[in-house]
Amino acid sequence: MRTIQKIHRAGYSPIADLITYSPLPSRTLDQVDPFLFLNHHGPQVYKPRNNGLPFGPHPHRGMETVTFILDGDIMHKDSGGHESVITAGGVQWMTAGRGLIHAEVSSQEFKQNGGPLEILQLWVNLPARLKMTEPRYIGLQKEDIPSLTLDGGKVTVNLISGEWEGQKAAFETLSDVALNTIFFQPGGQLTIPVPAAHNVFFYIIRGQLTVGGQTIDALNLVEFNHDGDALHIQAGPTDSVLLFGHARPFNEPVVAQGPFVMNTEEEIHQAYDDYRHGKFGQWQH
Repeated sequence: MRTIQKIHRAGYSPIADLITYSPLPSRTLDQVDPFLFLNHHGPQVYKPRNNGLPFGPHPHRGMETVTFILDGDIMHKDSGGHESVITAGGVQWMTAGRGLIHAEVSSQEFKQNGGPLEILQLWVNLPARLKMTEPRYIGLQKEDIPSLTLDGGKVTVNLISGEWEGQKAAFETLSDVALNTIFFQPGGQLTIPVPAAHNVFFYIIRGQLTVGGQTIDALNLVEFNHDGDALHIQAGPTDSVLLFGHARPFNEPVVAQGPFVMNTEEEIHQAYDDYRHGKFGQWQH
């Protein structure tokens, strides 16, 4: 079994009236290659006639955004012509590639009626050979995402990307990245095989989990050593939720500035230049 290298507490950094925790990057951890960035919004309850999510039109290049909707909804629109409203239990996967402008706001219905909201967004790097790939977007509702029920019903694994014991996940990905949301009832247990060469992404969204001989609370990201090919997880006395992933690290230089993630400073300057010159597509109001 893998052992723990370090536990990183998510920082609290609200955005306007949106509760936000930022586990990655942090003062103690830059990235878990190829996982670059995670924001955890909520949990909170919005009143009726609210302004919803504040993420108006903005560009991206060189990476992918994966958005997990635990509660509430998110309305996606981008310069590639994609538009959707994804509700609780759904996931969006956007490959920015060579460049895209997108907005992520709440639906009119959510702004009118309010309700609970909890959303996580993870940025996954693209390898140098795919930085300038064609942009794409897929949004799937809860019922479109396969899940496995394990440990006598105490553990539910949502198969977002990669494979789980030969079963294909919901999203076909450009790079070999496995992602799951895992829901534990009290006392639920799970052993997950992970190739020894892979980096593990392990963020506790809710509850309390014991892994690597340590009991860890929500809002912590756990960094593991490369000293085993499996993890054993046991849930505490309450329901727990885990965002779990693993991937072979790219081991490439990462230059991130604002919404762009490239390999060199020159490529960042080029991204800003291309954006100013309208090469990310036209934003349709």
